[in-house]
Amino acid sequence: MSTPERSSFDGKAFVARLESGPGVYLMRDEQGKALYVGKARNLKKRVASYFDNRDKGPRLNLMIRKIHSMEVSLTRTEAEALLLENEWIKSLKPRFNINLRDDKSYPWIRLSSDHDWPRASFYRGSRKAAGEFFGPFASAGAVRSTLDQIYRLFRVRQCRDTVFANRTRPCLQYQIKCCSAPCVGLISAEDYARDVATARAFLKGETSQVVEYLAERMDEAAAELDYEQAAVYRDRIQAIRKISSSQYVTGQSNANQDVIGLARQGKNVGVQVTSFRQGHNVGSKTYFPGNVQSGDSDARVLSAFLGQFYAERIPPPEILVSLAPDEKTLWEEAFRRRREGRVRIVSRVRGDRAGRVEMTVNNAADALRRRLDEHDHVGRGLDALAGLLGLGERPGRIECFDISHVSGTTTVGACVVLGPDGPDKSGYRLFNIDDVTPGDDYAALSRVLDRRYRRVVREGQALPDLIIIDGGKGQVATAHQALAELGLDDLPVMGVAKGPARRAGYENWITERGEMSPGPDHPASHVIQRVRDEAHRFAVSGHRRRRANAARSPLEKIPGVGPRKRQALLNHFGGLKGLQAAGEEEIARVPGIGPTLARTIIGHLRDTG
Repeated sequence: MSTPERSSFDGKAFVARLESGPGVYLMRDEQGKALYVGKARNLKKRVASYFDNRDKGPRLNLMIRKIHSMEVSLTRTEAEALLLENEWIKSLKPRFNINLRDDKSYPWIRLSSDHDWPRASFYRGSRKAAGEFFGPFASAGAVRSTLDQIYRLFRVRQCRDTVFANRTRPCLQYQIKCCSAPCVGLISAEDYARDVATARAFLKGETSQVVEYLAERMDEAAAELDYEQAAVYRDRIQAIRKISSSQYVTGQSNANQDVIGLARQGKNVGVQVTSFRQGHNVGSKTYFPGNVQSGDSDARVLSAFLGQFYAERIPPPEILVSLAPDEKTLWEEAFRRRREGRVRIVSRVRGDRAGRVEMTVNNAADALRRRLDEHDHVGRGLDALAGLLGLGERPGRIECFDISHVSGTTTVGACVVLGPDGPDKSGYRLFNIDDVTPGDDYAALSRVLDRRYRRVVREGQALPDLIIIDGGKGQVATAHQALAELGLDDLPVMGVAKGPARRAGYENWITERGEMSPGPDHPASHVIQRVRDEAHRFAVSGHRRRRANAARSPLEKIPGVGPRKRQALLNHFGGLKGLQAAGEEEIARVPGIGPTLARTIIGHLRDTG
């Protein structure tokens, strides 16, 4: 029996200093990257098991040889260790752990808090922005459906702050009774705050409290003989009760639950989650955990999935699963602490609940089959591409670049990445280009490549196996020159230019082997079209966002002029043009402005005008 080759890390000396309580351990390699995160009931005993003389198998032997340092974190209980372990896995993405990979951030509903008149909106991204976040939801459709209910029931505004600040009359949303028009003062701040508070309670699932509050408001309005307002509250109550009684699936249960089904083909796993809230199916999504080994049991894979999936979610009271996960009881305890209430993980169900589990497993299996078919298709295309370009082997990482602008203004460069599992959106990058002659695409491309790969070289990041440029011979020559200045002239570069027919699939490829046009039916063309179209989409969307930011109202950039003062100025002068034509003294007479702020406003308007 062979023993693993020892690393330079002295594991036994490290173990000698450890405590024996529960906790989490983290292994890092020589570059400081996470290798593995684990939890233990007895930290000292568990870590020591990695450094004894027993053979661990090729995978663990390789991991142990790469250990350069270790970190531990003690916890009070094993349940706390379980939660911390999965938070670390989620954030560090260790090489040897089963990882829940997701190609985009989850959708949420955001209720802003940085404005006097809060807005309810769709949100995707980091939750560091000011406001309250509700979710995450299983799909964008579920978010939009919930927002439609919020707008209809509580008339919370949905317009962006720039639109809100420049309105002088109510918009269409007010006419169709989906907004109370706070932008033009048709609702008091106190009443709007009450509507926002009620919407917040509704989003938290406190339906009965919302109905009670609206019923009280209806009675107050009726007592004051304001029957029109009482009718508004009556209609809201009826709408909420109708929503609560509607069933989107078979069965009469009003429970909050997640249904999780797992399907597997070898090392490939699909896990679908279908969420029910107050009996409503609020959406489904299939996930594909990565780094699953053939020796990992389905129960272990599901256990790893649960930890990472609920790392940033509050679990519902009931989780139906297609099989019992490893450490089921421990997960229930951990989720109970997180939820501050009982959570049951149920694998043996009957009736309607069994039907829901079966449906979720079938959907997971179908999604996995389609994903594997797509991977086979992409793999064949990559093999064909490698043959055409003489790469020797299938490219594992392709980076594609595109430049987007309008008449040379607000130029944006985009880089998208295609990996073995499809688009790798964690590697996508946008570059704002300001220091080149407007409209000079060659200079813009050179700046983008320099900024992209100078950082890659400096930080020791992975280099691509192929670089694709959306452009012809001039762009390819520019790319070669930019890469040569960084010492990367050996990286393969390929240009994709529009062919004579200017139709998708008939492009000319500019390669080191000369020009070629494989045609729309060639497997390699499918891959190139896919990554080129994705780069174009990403560049255009980035350019549009930058252009929209550049078009913000100049009043928003003036220090000391908040939403209320902006609205007062626009109402007083009938819009931005009237304000720009006004004098300093006239501006100073607007309530809340004064001479000092008026001079500041005049100065900023002249600078931007």
